Amino acid sequence: MVFVPAAILALGFLLVFGLVGGWILAGRMLAPLTRITRAARMAEGGSLSYRIELEGRNDEFHELADAFDAMLAQLEARDAEQRRFAANASHELRTPLAITQTLLDVARNDPNRDGVELDERLRAVNARAIELTEALLLLSRTDQQSFSREDVDLSLLAEEAAETLLPFAEKYGVTIETSGDIAMAVGSHTLLLQLTTNLLHNAIVHNLHEHGTVQINTAIGPGVVILTVENTGGTLSAQLLSTLTEPFQRGTARLRRDDAGVGLGLAIVKSITTAHEGTLTLSPLESGGLHVAVRLPAAQRQQ
Repeated sequence: MVFVPAAILALGFLLVFGLVGGWILAGRMLAPLTRITRAARMAEGGSLSYRIELEGRNDEFHELADAFDAMLAQLEARDAEQRRFAANASHELRTPLAITQTLLDVARNDPNRDGVELDERLRAVNARAIELTEALLLLSRTDQQSFSREDVDLSLLAEEAAETLLPFAEKYGVTIETSGDIAMAVGSHTLLLQLTTNLLHNAIVHNLHEHGTVQINTAIGPGVVILTVENTGGTLSAQLLSTLTEPFQRGTARLRRDDAGVGLGLAIVKSITTAHEGTLTLSPLESGGLHVAVRLPAAQRQQ
């Protein structure tokens, strides 16, 4: 009978020890989840700079924490990019409005001012504002991927863009050379023509002041079609190259200030390429200038 109280005492000790040990063990195991939950709540509140940075062995919790940190880093970068875009767009849209207001104020204070000159300047400012607005709308449209798809021959688009921009190229003494194979992609004819025209326009504007050239080529790869545009020009730094596809980045060191566009050309190219599930690659040429390659999924009859 003496054994029964001892057994009860031992069972009670084991029960308490098990509860305490289980509580400690559960706390240690669930601690990563607590940190992940805290990071999620901070992100929900708008703070994207917090990182879990979980230490310890490389288990499932560690992989989850690393994936969450990577997601937060991407969201933070995207948020910063959107903030820069909003600030730059506001500035760009405000500029033509401010110029219009100044012209009108000057005209009101000077009754003898030439009305024809004022009309021409107002038309030019208004045209630039319309161009910027249309570019922003196009950028929004491609982000939403709201367009119908069809088979499109990139070689024909290259020829059409070259023909359209030939007078513009001749104005600056730039020679356009087109070559390549039939390259059938799947997508929007209008958007892909816009992509090709933007690349060609950018290559003409950012070129040598005399005797510049632009080469536009189409080719076929394994499951893809490739559109490349190369131009002569100045040497590009790695820092400048990394920002060229951001909205309103104009590469001021290489800029022809007239007919330079609104700084959305390559941003629109990147957006259209992404919407068509393709890739955009920018590479500096050792001799100066830029090599741009757009790779798009090939149409079924091209493969």
